[in-house]
Amino acid sequence: MKILLIADEEDKALYDYYDSTKLKDVDLIISSGDLNPHYLEFLVTMGHAPVLYVHGNHDEGYDRKPPLGCDCIDDRVYDFHGLRILGLGGSMRYKDGKYMYTEEEMERRINHVHRDIILKNGFDILVTHAPAKGYGDMQDLPHQGFACFNKLMDRYHPKYMVHGHIHACYGNGFVRSLDHPSGTTIINAYSKYYIDIKREEYPAEGHTGSLLYDIYKNVSMARNRAHSHYDGGMNDYK
Repeated sequence: MKILLIADEEDKALYDYYDSTKLKDVDLIISSGDLNPHYLEFLVTMGHAPVLYVHGNHDEGYDRKPPLGCDCIDDRVYDFHGLRILGLGGSMRYKDGKYMYTEEEMERRINHVHRDIILKNGFDILVTHAPAKGYGDMQDLPHQGFACFNKLMDRYHPKYMVHGHIHACYGNGFVRSLDHPSGTTIINAYSKYYIDIKREEYPAEGHTGSLLYDIYKNVSMARNRAHSHYDGGMNDYK
């Protein structure tokens, strides 16, 4: 599965000087926040891949004008054909703002979504806006990472953590990829970055190992197949 990761700054090759080859073979697009909603709408329209996003600290405008055709994954585990993606947007609170949080507030968000994590037997990708504390963050409060993200990775060992918030122009604060002690690869999605996830690196759809969720998922897939077959049969009479 080829995934396009984006954050913080619109890439001209994908927008102003659109180049269709940049979206070729892309199966999924994930935004780590602080992007123009029109940019996300453009990508979901011009490509064939769904666009998932979390909020950045500057995304309060999404409340008035959300990116149409895109899915917000904040505070839930999103299942994309078996790939489980947990969204926790926002940054460290350094002033008043809807998508800014103290360490304690972010911990409460994690506790709130914990039931969904358990239901789906973990997650494969952690998508945030802010980095984890000590891994690609900076010393100033606005750009500090959350320590609770480290605890989350230590407990569930996702394949990837994807964040934004730390721009390349910040100099020594920018690192594209880091290895976390949990085994998670941390990626700064600033501008754009592509990853390929092999099929064996995440559960088959409906085979997470969670009994209740797998039953629900398999029943849902069976209904969808039956519905598609029924629609196809009806077309024979048109």
